[in-house]
Amino acid sequence: MKEIGICTSTRFVEHYTGQHHPERPDRIRAISTALVSCGLMAGPNPFPNFELDLGPTRRFAHPLKELDFVTAPQKWLHTVHPPRHVMAIQRVCELGGGVLDQGDTLLGPDSFEIAMLAVGAVLRCCDAVMTGQVQRAFASIRPPGHHAEPDRSMGFCLFSNVAIAARYIQRTYDVARVAIVDFDVHHGNGTQACFEDDPTVLFISLHQHPRTLFPGTGFEHERGIGPGEGFTINIPFNPGSGDEEYLSAIERSVLPALESFRPEVLLISAGFDAHRDDPLANIELSDDCFEVMTALLAGAADRLCGGRLVSVLEGGYHLRALGRSVIRHLAGMGAT
Repeated sequence: MKEIGICTSTRFVEHYTGQHHPERPDRIRAISTALVSCGLMAGPNPFPNFELDLGPTRRFAHPLKELDFVTAPQKWLHTVHPPRHVMAIQRVCELGGGVLDQGDTLLGPDSFEIAMLAVGAVLRCCDAVMTGQVQRAFASIRPPGHHAEPDRSMGFCLFSNVAIAARYIQRTYDVARVAIVDFDVHHGNGTQACFEDDPTVLFISLHQHPRTLFPGTGFEHERGIGPGEGFTINIPFNPGSGDEEYLSAIERSVLPALESFRPEVLLISAGFDAHRDDPLANIELSDDCFEVMTALLAGAADRLCGGRLVSVLEGGYHLRALGRSVIRHLAGMGAT
C-alpha cells in the first residue's frame, strides 16, 4: 500500500467565477463528496448540502493522509512570474474582481488569496513527498494553473501551480531533474512557456489537437528552444480519440522519454476534461483509462525516482465524471 497525501480545503470554493462558469466552486464540492463517499477521505462530507450521484464506485479501506497547509509565500510565485504579474492580479481582486484574458478568466474579491492558498497546497504536497512523509500526494485545488504563462493569466488559470512546484522542489531540495506530465485535454501552454528553454525540466503534454481546441498551441514541432530543445514533448490527439490511443502514446512515447530523462521527482498536471462526458472537448476517455494511465506513470515514478509523485488538479468540468475520475486517478496512484 502506498501512503498518499491530499491537500484540499473548503476555502477553494471562495474563488468566485460567476454563474454558469465551467470552472466553478462545485468542482471542489464534487471531488470532496466523491472521496468521502468511497472512503478516501475520513469524516463527514465537508459539503453536506451538496448531492452527487456517482453511480457504483469501489470502497477503499484506507483513507488518504490529509495534510495541513498554509498560503504560499509570494517569493515562490516569483520563481515563475514577474512581481508585476502577481501584483496586477492582487490589485484586480482588491478592486472587487474582474475579467482577465479574453473574458474566460474571472476573478472575485477573494481570488488572489485563494490562488495563493492553492499554491500553498501544492508546495505542501511537494514537501510531504520530498521528505518521505508520504510517497505520493494529490492537491485538489482551484483555480487551476497550467495555462498561466509567466506574464499572462488565461484559460481559467491565474498562477502556474505546477511550474512553481517544479522550481520549488529544485531550489528547496537541490533536485537537478523534474519531469511534468500533463494529461489535461487542453495543452499546458503556460507550463511549456515557463520551461521551454530549460533542459532541467522535461515537460510532456497529451492533449486534443491544437487545430481543434483552445489554446491553439501544442503542436508536435514545439520541442523547446535553445538548450531546452528536446525537453518539451507535445502529443496531440484528433477529436474522437479514446483509451487505446492515449494508452498507446503513454507506452510508446511518454514512458521511454521518462526513462531517458530519469527525473528525481514526477509531477502530474491532472486534468480530467479528456473524459468522454466532459462538455469542453472531444476526447473519449473512460474512467478506467485515468486509472491505467496513472498507474503507468506511478510505475515509472517507482522505477526512476523512488516513487516520488505529486499530482495537481487542473481541468474537468462534468461533475460526476470528475468525481469518478479523481477516485480512479488516486487508485492508480496506489490507494487501496
